[in-house]
Amino acid sequence: MSMFRKDLLSGKRILITGGGTGLGKEFADEYMSLGAEVHICGRRGSVLDEAAAELIEKNSGTIRTHVCDVRDAAAVEAMIDGIWKESGPLTGLVNNAAGNIISPTESLSPRAFDAVSSIVMNGSFYATHACGKRWIDQGLKGSVLSTLVTWVWDGSPYTVPSAMAKSAVHIMTKSLAAEWGKFGIRLNAVAPGPFPTPGAWKRLRPGTATDGSDDDVRNIPMRRVGKMPELRALMAFLMADECEYLTGECIAIDGGAMLATAGNYSHLFSRTREEWDEVRAMSKKASDQEKAERSN
Repeated sequence: MSMFRKDLLSGKRILITGGGTGLGKEFADEYMSLGAEVHICGRRGSVLDEAAAELIEKNSGTIRTHVCDVRDAAAVEAMIDGIWKESGPLTGLVNNAAGNIISPTESLSPRAFDAVSSIVMNGSFYATHACGKRWIDQGLKGSVLSTLVTWVWDGSPYTVPSAMAKSAVHIMTKSLAAEWGKFGIRLNAVAPGPFPTPGAWKRLRPGTATDGSDDDVRNIPMRRVGKMPELRALMAFLMADECEYLTGECIAIDGGAMLATAGNYSHLFSRTREEWDEVRAMSKKASDQEKAERSN
């Protein structure tokens, strides 16, 4: 149950990149429940359609899907143009599409680095730029939220491509908040700690429990992982008109992990090469299983 009134986001039209799974799907559910018209995009149409059908069954309101690879600037531009023409101007954008690889950096290929950085950094800029220039040209207010990580402040071993790309989006958020504030355009970000979602947890933290029994959870001051309603509430608050004076900020929601342990993957220093190989195999198995389930 949401802590907000049911019409908090009534009249809003919000696009969520990577909105068919994981956190993006949670945000879409929250925004729909509060009265917004929601648009979600991703690379796989079947995943988007499945998510939309599930969310329509739960919520009244409108959700539209768009097949788009955010790494392709022309595709992003075409998607945003289509939304403007077919549904009307967006009022909000959530840069949520992301990729991540947990690995010793020396084992990464240039292709792996490009895969992560192009989704996170390039995709976030392409979507933000496409919306921002339209808002400015038409004299409209707008709000951009980006899903980041606490590593934007202190870095993280074993996630260098993601840390680099997310840090770039962090700086974009601050830079454009200053540049576009005069147009009534706000840019903010959230940096969640561990909020388990089935797919991401199996791929990025294979073999790790979510009940507080593992070291990376025990070291969080609150001794637990995040509860999804907590993150959803923050995303709703930041998109609401009542939050209009807040811009250029990145808010950590991590149970104090960043303050106690830097909130990164330094707890993996003791992992051996053999253990890394085992984790990679578990992660690949989870990813392959997820793809197989989607194709059935």
